[in-house]
Amino acid sequence: QFLMIKSILNAPHYLWGDHCEGWQLCLADNLSVIQENMPPGTKEQMHFHQRCLQVFYILQGTACFYLDQDYYEVNAGESIQILAGQKHYVQNTTEEDLKFLVISQPSTHRPPIDRVNID
Repeated sequence: QFLMIKSILNAPHYLWGDHCEGWQLCLADNLSVIQENMPPGTKEQMHFHQRCLQVFYILQGTACFYLDQDYYEVNAGESIQILAGQKHYVQNTTEEDLKFLVISQPSTHRPPIDRVNID
């Protein structure tokens, strides 16, 4: 039986973007669950995923999502679903850290990588 209790204290950690960070709570071929932190004023690059369905669940703060030419504010305790092929990015326009879970199926961190960045 496999049991591993993970948190930001013991999960694999990585940095991305402008001082943003993530912790890989679950990383399998068909699923990834990552807790991420975005400091105030940060934004990721516009992109889409070829195969991946993602659900962002906000733990703390308010996220501003650009999704298919519209903007959505998503608050703590709320989630937003991003379908494969939808152009999107998330940004933190507030003065507090934005903390959220990114649940991806299949995983976006296993080959083949399906993220396509848009300039």
